[in-house]
Amino acid sequence: MENSNEDYKIQSFDQDTQMLLKTALKDPSSVNLDKVSNIIVDQSLKDQVFSKEAGRICYTIVQAEAKQNNGNVFRRNLLNRLQQEFKDREETRGRSLQEWVCFVTFICNIYDYLKVNNMPMAALVHPVYDCLMRLSQPDALMNEEEVDCLVLQLHRIGEQLEKVNSQRMDELFFLLRDGFLLQEGLSSMARLLLLEILEFRAGGWVLSSTAHKYYYSEIAD
Repeated sequence: MENSNEDYKIQSFDQDTQMLLKTALKDPSSVNLDKVSNIIVDQSLKDQVFSKEAGRICYTIVQAEAKQNNGNVFRRNLLNRLQQEFKDREETRGRSLQEWVCFVTFICNIYDYLKVNNMPMAALVHPVYDCLMRLSQPDALMNEEEVDCLVLQLHRIGEQLEKVNSQRMDELFFLLRDGFLLQEGLSSMARLLLLEILEFRAGGWVLSSTAHKYYYSEIAD
């Protein structure tokens, strides 16, 4: 744990906040966990690199708190805040595409890391699906940033999500297929990403080495 600062990408915070987070990772009952969850969410909404790391930090704090006093104060605060952000998601998207993409990355990251009895948190399944559905609407498919975010999340948690609710995954992929086939004005990069994710799921959430070579050499070019 000595190099936790490095591991958890918290160098971007001021010294006091770094200290607070380091303490929360080791001794959660000694700090204000409401404040800690707000700091993590606030940073995740403005820093894309951090939004991908934040799940690991939250997981470590949740584990430490459970071990220390069987508590779940941090998890409760985190879920309350996520619920608030989820409710305001259209407003966020209208205000800042980057913040919206960061939010989706963050909630999917939390879904990936925070498990209860080794199962994904039921409370997050529909919100995560709702976010991915939003990214599959025609106006979002016109934004490469949103398509990229959608495809990354499906690579990461698509298979897990399908196991808990395959019907919604089918609905999501109907939207993506229609978008790919019928929507005019998509950029060639958006088309390529959509085709790749359609093939990825059709192949049982794996990409054949030939397909991998095809898509990733195209993307590199």
